[in-house]
Amino acid sequence: MQDSGERCRPTSFTDPARAAEFVASTGADLLAVAIGNMHGFYRGEPRLDFAPLDELRARVPVPLVLHGASGLPDEALRRSIDLGIAKINFNMELRAAYCRALEEHLSAAGRGHDVVALMRHATSAVQIVVKEKLQLLGAAGRA
Repeated sequence: MQDSGERCRPTSFTDPARAAEFVASTGADLLAVAIGNMHGFYRGEPRLDFAPLDELRARVPVPLVLHGASGLPDEALRRSIDLGIAKINFNMELRAAYCRALEEHLSAAGRGHDVVALMRHATSAVQIVVKEKLQLLGAAGRA
């Protein structure tokens, strides 16, 4: 896993001109951008570079996506949205909630072999994280 406590090399950031060319040539419906974000959990304080988002939003005619947002501070997530990010992915936080719930309830399910209840606990744990993120980002009730 990359230590994002150190800044990513500038070559790992999305270039607005190349992004616009890519979308034009592929017809992509969305574009995931790199502004210092990464998949997995961050070691150290993540450092996003928000400066390219204005130019990306101006040059790229499709919604922008932020992959690798698990563990980013709430303020960074809100600022990303303010600057044009339309979709945010929280894969690792959802996986972690799911696995924690499985671990917590596995011994009880093992005794009774109640796999349905075990999966219900895991699904509920994921739903809680999703609800928190929707509320945090102002997206709750906006389906």
